[in-house]
Amino acid sequence: MSLSFKISHISNLSSDVFNTVEPRIQCRAGQASVCFRRSADFVSTRIHWSSELSSRSLRARCVGSDVVTREIFGRSKDETFRELEPELDGGDGGGGDEGGSNGGNGDGGDGGGGEGGDDGEDEADKAEEKEFGPLLKFDEVIKETERRGITLPEDMLDAAKSVGIRKLFLLRYLDLQGSVWPLGFLMRTCTMLRNRMLADPSFLFKVGTEIAIDSCCATFAEVQKRGEDFWSEFELYAADLLVGLVVDVALVGLLAPYARIGKTSVASSTGLFSGVKRACAALPSSVFEAERPGCKFSVNQRIATFFYKGVLYGSVGFGCGLIGQGIANLIMTAKRSIKKSEEDVPVPPLFESAALWGVFLGLSSNARYQIINGLERVVEGSTAAKRIPVVAMAFTVGVRFANNVYGGMQFVDWAKLSGVQ
Repeated sequence: MSLSFKISHISNLSSDVFNTVEPRIQCRAGQASVCFRRSADFVSTRIHWSSELSSRSLRARCVGSDVVTREIFGRSKDETFRELEPELDGGDGGGGDEGGSNGGNGDGGDGGGGEGGDDGEDEADKAEEKEFGPLLKFDEVIKETERRGITLPEDMLDAAKSVGIRKLFLLRYLDLQGSVWPLGFLMRTCTMLRNRMLADPSFLFKVGTEIAIDSCCATFAEVQKRGEDFWSEFELYAADLLVGLVVDVALVGLLAPYARIGKTSVASSTGLFSGVKRACAALPSSVFEAERPGCKFSVNQRIATFFYKGVLYGSVGFGCGLIGQGIANLIMTAKRSIKKSEEDVPVPPLFESAALWGVFLGLSSNARYQIINGLERVVEGSTAAKRIPVVAMAFTVGVRFANNVYGGMQFVDWAKLSGVQ
């Protein structure tokens, strides 16, 4: 993107002539900044432009031993600036930018207001930079990837061109994509896994822990329940285990935080349900997801997340219940057509069983896993876990084991009350 415009007035700047250099453009949320060099006393001048204003209020900040802020006013006729034509006479004072009050008019006077919004934005940038590193521009990203001989996915290249990529995300991706198969392959091809791994490197550990605990608990329960008939009914056990694996991945993945890289296609989508899609895309990944600079969530959004994830959990539960119970019913019916026994239990109803799974996951599992995510966030952010990472890992294993035991007992109670079992 190139910027060209004409500045009609520059207020209260000295008669030093701008020694312009190639502009460095930074775009974020409808704003842009252009850097110029002026003199030895000042390192640079940064001009902010808000594309939402018809009469642009542009702030020049000269950074050096003494920081001086002046208002520069101008109008742009299009989105490309080719020339910068400053007029160094005293001009009208102008309005402040968003987040501040408008300044009054006056010959040679400074445009007032708007300082609070810019300072708040700078603070947010500093906080985000502290957590995720500096924002790397396209040239910096390409330089790093070429140095390692790696090609970025298309969406990450687009993000680097438009808004840039945080250094932590880039370096983490470059390291993970070179992992052993299948992780390296999945990092390069599966966007959902990649974004979750970039935001939380322990994501796969949590998924593996959930699968291992659930599989062990399910195996123990199946052996106790089927007894000597375990191996003769192994197909039923295998079907339950396979469906359980899909459910476990969904339970962890749907609530996991993920890296928001670049601009999502949903933000610019149009159509019948475009508003609903944008609203859902703006929700946090879980009720207790941590806020970050540029990623704030209201109380209403967090409440809406509980119901939205409940619908997703319910859909997964109904679908997996339909498939799992359908396979189990087919096996039971085929066996009984060959050999019948008076001890055979009735074949469970298919749709009632699937509905039970949907309601159970949408209500009970949703509430329990939302709480687990919140507790893990607290522990992972604690001083002890930062000093000794195994503390957070041990907590994850313990709390997910307790949750599986309690959830298994609760499901049996729900099944008996509903008459499915």
